[in-house]
Amino acid sequence: MRGLGRIFSRGSRKPVAQRSATSEDERHLREFAASRTGVEAYVEPPTAVTTTTVVYVANTGEWTRRRVRDAHAAHALANALGIPSYDASVVGYPQRMRAWNARKAAEEKTRRTGTV
Repeated sequence: MRGLGRIFSRGSRKPVAQRSATSEDERHLREFAASRTGVEAYVEPPTAVTTTTVVYVANTGEWTRRRVRDAHAAHALANALGIPSYDASVVGYPQRMRAWNARKAAEEKTRRTGTV
């Protein structure tokens, strides 16, 4: 089980596999940053169920989340790509990300129901 940590699910002593970052995760982040403008990185701390993650948010509000090795690696990648990085637990997420999510949810509702 290389690359998987051992944690336990809530209320259980049964271990739950935890996927770690891969080169594919880094490739995706690099491509996202290169193909969009105004990208910023928001580093998320590890939780009981996930490793450290980073959210890249474009100026349109479009975003993507991927696992990273640790916070240092997330900030280092952002620096290498020339994009600003922040600790999400300190600064939160930008309003444009929430607006993008709301637009996408409304579009999906319209698509499903055929109404506005």
